[in-house]
Amino acid sequence: MNGNEQQDLDNDDLFEHHHFVAAKGQEPLRVDKFLMNFIENASRNKIQKAAKNGNIFVNGNAVKPNHKVKAGDEVKVLMEYPPYENLLEPENIPLKIIHEDDSLLVVNKPAGMVVHPGHGNYSGTLINALVYHFDNLPNNSSNRPGLVHRIDKETSGLLVIAKTEESMTHLSRQFFHKTSQREYVALVWGNVEDDEGTIEGNIGRNPKNRLQNMVYENDEADMGKPAITHYRVLERFGYVTLISCTLETGRTHQIRVHMKYIGHTLFNDSRYGGDKILKGTNFSKYKQFVDNCFKVLPRQALHAKTLGFSHPKSEKRLSFTSELPEDMTLCIEKWRNYAKHAM
Repeated sequence: MNGNEQQDLDNDDLFEHHHFVAAKGQEPLRVDKFLMNFIENASRNKIQKAAKNGNIFVNGNAVKPNHKVKAGDEVKVLMEYPPYENLLEPENIPLKIIHEDDSLLVVNKPAGMVVHPGHGNYSGTLINALVYHFDNLPNNSSNRPGLVHRIDKETSGLLVIAKTEESMTHLSRQFFHKTSQREYVALVWGNVEDDEGTIEGNIGRNPKNRLQNMVYENDEADMGKPAITHYRVLERFGYVTLISCTLETGRTHQIRVHMKYIGHTLFNDSRYGGDKILKGTNFSKYKQFVDNCFKVLPRQALHAKTLGFSHPKSEKRLSFTSELPEDMTLCIEKWRNYAKHAM
């Protein structure tokens, strides 16, 4: 790295927007194409412009759009203005608080609410609500106030929020060392044969669809990050199954990816193909029934039901449970009635 490049990296007027490390199996690929696979909704023209302005760095060196990224390379994208997600605007959005004390709070997030600001969602998020209702929340390693963990936008359910630095450190350590407990309830396509099971498989970004993640097979074991999901059948409805999932790891879209991997995509999960009829008959009445279920539950059928952890101060074990939201309850009841009449 030469002196000018070091000066660029240390310039207070530049802000790091994106930071990636190319996986071990990465074949040489133009940096503009590489970034297209990782930055959601980014146009190639915008990425090329950033490179021409000297704002894309590979291993600390400014590069042109045609620079080839190789395995292990560190890629950073810098801009001359802070990312929108760092410009947090407090918003008076009601929160459903399940528990609160001086150290933390547990909230029940509704489906449709984004957890933290990001591309295309710079307002109306859980964090916008948190910074309105609470002062001086500690930042996590990604500078997101109070956030210990996250769930997807269209997933409903429980999240714990740290109110102090001590709580942030203590709770984050529990999630890292897998001593917290998280149970999800999901409705999946197909009849899950085994009453219970464990899915293990490294999860990483799908190179063919940058909005999806995928499980890498054994011969690609160095790709992605290790992920373990335990599942248990709660109720069978013939063409769909209600299951409980507990996580040992917390990868992005983990349950959605793992269940698709074993052939049981989440019901109405549009990103992973669950918004189509994957099991059932060709009868028009059945198609109409499924369409009605999609309308009742217009999102993936996934709810973070149970959350357990040790209190940062007292070390007392805490456990919280939230009931299934109305949209999931109505959809499940429709399938329950369908299964009764189909038998």
